[in-house]
Formats: sequence, C-alpha cells, structure tokens
Amino acid sequence: MAKKPNKLKARLPRGFVDRSASDIRATDEMMTKIRDVYERYGFDPVEMPMFEYTDCLGKFLPDTDRPNAGVFSVQDDDEQWMSLRYDLTAPLARHVSENINEIQMPYRTYRAGYVFRNEKPGPGRFRQFMQFDADSIGAPGPQADAEMCMMMADAIEALGIPRGQYVIRVNNRKVLDGVMEAVGLGGDENADRRLTVLRAIDKLDKFGVDGVKLLLGEGRWEGGAPEKGDFTNGAGLNEEQIDKVLFFVGITNYSESAEALGDLIASSENGQAGITELNTIGSLVASAGYTEDRIKIDPSVVRGLEYYTGAVYEAELLFDVTNEKGEKVQFGSVGGGGRYDGLIKRFTGRDVPATGFSIGVSRLMTALKNLDKLGTDDVVSPVLVTVMDGDTESLGRYQKMVQDLRNAGIRAEMYQGNWKKFGNQLKYADRRNCPIAIIQGSDEREAGEIQIKDLIEGARLASESTDVDNITWRESRPAQITIQEADLLDSVRTLLAQHAEDRRREAEGA
Repeated sequence: MAKKPNKLKARLPRGFVDRSASDIRATDEMMTKIRDVYERYGFDPVEMPMFEYTDCLGKFLPDTDRPNAGVFSVQDDDEQWMSLRYDLTAPLARHVSENINEIQMPYRTYRAGYVFRNEKPGPGRFRQFMQFDADSIGAPGPQADAEMCMMMADAIEALGIPRGQYVIRVNNRKVLDGVMEAVGLGGDENADRRLTVLRAIDKLDKFGVDGVKLLLGEGRWEGGAPEKGDFTNGAGLNEEQIDKVLFFVGITNYSESAEALGDLIASSENGQAGITELNTIGSLVASAGYTEDRIKIDPSVVRGLEYYTGAVYEAELLFDVTNEKGEKVQFGSVGGGGRYDGLIKRFTGRDVPATGFSIGVSRLMTALKNLDKLGTDDVVSPVLVTVMDGDTESLGRYQKMVQDLRNAGIRAEMYQGNWKKFGNQLKYADRRNCPIAIIQGSDEREAGEIQIKDLIEGARLASESTDVDNITWRESRPAQITIQEADLLDSVRTLLAQHAEDRRREAEGA
C-alpha cells in the first residue's frame, strides 16, 4: 500500500506578519495625511528598488566579510552580492550619487516602503516593516534641520495627536563629539568605544541612569544578575568620565545649562560648532511659532546609526500605554533622523550635505489605535446581490444590477458560491457585514420588482426581544421592502444614508 504523502504545513516565517484589510486601510489613511504635509512643504515622491548591491548599502550595518550579517542577501549571476534594503536612506544616497548631475539641488524628496533586517525577531521586533522618510539633499544650513523638525511636528498633529502628547527632541552629534573629546575619547583610535558610549546613552529610556552608568563602565548583566541573563560589555569609562557623560545627557533645561555645557566642551571646536547649530535651530523654530512643548533641545537624544554628523532629532509620544508586563509606560519614539553629510561622499568623493528623518509606520499606527484616531470602521461592506436562478440569462441580469450599483459609486458584489442554497447566501452576507441584500426571483422579475433586505435593521429587530434598553431615537423600519426595478439605485442610496445617520447618532450617544 502506497504511503500517503504528508501535507505541507502552512506556516508564517518568524518576524513577518500578514496584514488584514483594516490594517491596510488604516495604513493608507495615515500615510495619506503624512503625505499631504510633505507635499505642502514642497517635497516630491521618489522610489527605489528593494534590492541594492550590498556594498552600496554601506559599512554601517552589513559586514562586508559576512554579506548576510544583519541583511538578507543573495548573489547575482555575476557573483555580486545584493541585499534587501535595511533602511530607505542608503538607497537614496546611491540614487542621488548616480544621478547627481541631473538632480536639482536642494533635492527635497519623500518615499515609503518596506525595509528588512536579518535579525532575531521578538515582541514588537520584526524582520520586515514599513518606513516613511523625508530628506533634503544639498541643504547645508541648520535651517534645513529646523524645517525637518517642524515638518515632523506638523505630520504628527495632522494625524490627530494633540500638543502635549508629543514632542520633537533635538540634539547635535557635534556637541556629543565635543563631550567625547572632553572625556578623552577623541580620534579614530577610539571610534569603537565612542560607538559603545552612543549605544549606552541610547538606552537611557529603557534602563534609566543606573543602567546606563553600568554600560558606560564595566558592563551590565541583563536582569541585574548573572543568573538572570547575558552580560553586555561596557565602554570602560572611569567615574570622572561617566559623570561628564551623564551630566550632558541629564540636561533637562538646555538654556539654563548652556554655560556649564559650554565649559565642558570649551576646548572642542567641533563641539562649539554644534552648540551654535543647536541655538540656531532653537531660534528658527521659535520664530515660526513652535514652542518648547512641540520642539525641544534635548542632549539625551543620540540616534543609533554612526553616519549622523550634525543635528539629530526624534519624535516621541508622551502618553502612557500598558506594556506586555502590565506596567504603565510612556509610548516613546515613533521616528527620528538627523544630518548625514558624509553618506553620499562615499560614492562621489565630494561633500554633499543631507538631512532627513524616518517614521516607523507600524509603530505610529499602534499609537493611533491607542488614541482611537483611525477611522477605518467607517468603511461600508458591499451590498450583496443574491442569485436565485443560475442560468446565463438570469446571471446577466444580476450582474447588470451589480454594475449599476458600482457605477453609482456603491460597493457591491454578486454572490459567487453555490446559489442553490439561498440560506448560505444570507449567512455569507452576515459574515461579510453586508448592509443590504438584493433579491429577485422569477416572481419578482415577472412583476418588474426587487426585494431589498435591510440586514442591519433585521439584526436590530431580532435583538429587541432581549435588549430592553434599545435605542429609542431610531424609528422602526421594515427589514425588507419591495421596490420597482427602476428605483434600485435611489432605494439603496436612501437606505445607506439612513445607516450612516444611525452610526453618527450612535457615536454622539443620542
């Protein structure tokens, strides 16, 4: 007897997600509002492919000795390594460099798309996720950085997040470089230790001052003890060095601490230049009406990527949410960016200033769901035209009804299953949340009539016997009516308008 073959097991790859219709609509709604802000600022769309040659992605994430480290890579037929992009900035740098003689500078552009990370997935950490970026290439002054911060603030407010529930925090890598010089970590020989310090500071929100202090020193055990997790090596700074770094990132009022900060980095020309740029950004955004509750100078902002060379900024949401441990925590960052003047130079050999930011689409959508700011529940399910007779002539009549509804701007579909079991058609309509079912059998056809079944009203009437507090403002309507064929469109429009009014009054608590 032949062995029955095993069925293939359907399984979703770890770190990837399937997206539902509501998620897709919510994303489209959110991105349309963001896009409108970018367009208002004079930015234009551009799109690059998901694959780039691995060496073009740069030295910052892919390890050239291990082409699959951190990214998903394949070899071309000419043995060149290609990788799925890990962000949208490196491909933009390649695009600008390749077309630099044709592109009008400053080049103000935005783009959205999926990026990929070949990393271990975990809670809230995915291998594929969407970003929405905006960049200004060829704009050297801090006024371009200030504009980016203002555009981030406007985009967040366009999504319905009010002032007081977000802040754009701004720092400057040059100031941080000055602090590094002040603690003896200047020069190329200390590049790795500087990066360790940056990563430690970036964990301030997660681990607090005590945890960052450990990471600046000898290191930190996950969970606080050897038996609770892995050990992370620290930067190896001494107490005096740690105190200077913590003073810098602990500044909460920049204007009051400016003198002490200036004294700390007095010997650093680069650091002093960073302070001047920060002051200029602060002055520009204030002149445009952006107060400190919207855009704030904050020395604790680091941003993890090494290619930032000047201003860095981060969009943080300030309202509380409950995490997976049941704890109340602040929602935190939903995007950020900064100035990266050296990235394009890798290709062109000449300085091309650039600044930009990236919004984490999935994370921002989660925030909007928490605030109940997504209106995807307003999408009306299609009207269902049922099938009472399956011959070609009858199907043609039903199909014409569907097309007439669609041409009138009404979502509609004809039932495509086994038409002989009419009860299954209504069950299908119920599962699809269809508001209306159109019914025409042979008797109705001979009389030139159509039955319209109001599925929403029918469900309401069915619940009245158990719902003693049923809504009183809505006059009882028949759950099914008979109309003339010529009145189909007007009758469906009227019924859908009544449903919309019902939803509005329910939302108002009438």
